Amino acid sequence: MGPKEKTIMTEKSAVVFIQAWWRGTLVRRTLLHAALRAWIIQCWWRQMLAKLLNKRRRAALEFYARQEWAAVRLQSWVRMWHTRQRYCRLLNAARIIQVYWRWHSCHSRGFIQGHYELKENHLDIQLEISLGPQACKVQQCIPLPIKE
Repeated sequence: MGPKEKTIMTEKSAVVFIQAWWRGTLVRRTLLHAALRAWIIQCWWRQMLAKLLNKRRRAALEFYARQEWAAVRLQSWVRMWHTRQRYCRLLNAARIIQVYWRWHSCHSRGFIQGHYELKENHLDIQLEISLGPQACKVQQCIPLPIKE
């Protein structure tokens, strides 16, 4: 064969060539449409998966937050209970100290102790007044004026 031979087409080969070109164009167009449709479906599916993943993440985050809040609340209750227990122990200790201090204060300063008895027309009183080492006892019967 020589340099650049020209091929001459017959009418039949030209028709076959045009038909092949047209069929190829139709096949390529059909494949392009199918690929575009598949691409659209894939994009939609990826969107749905992303939404589902976000939903799952949110649910997991809410569950974790609920657990953390419950733990914090429980810890605060336990701390409150410990603090209340300590406060009650200190309050009880303060009351004991106050009782002993009052007893000591009464015995060192003095106190009045006594009882009374109310009878039909008179009042019997017995008092004991103590001022440190000194003590004084008073016993008295007071007549009551009763109107008849």
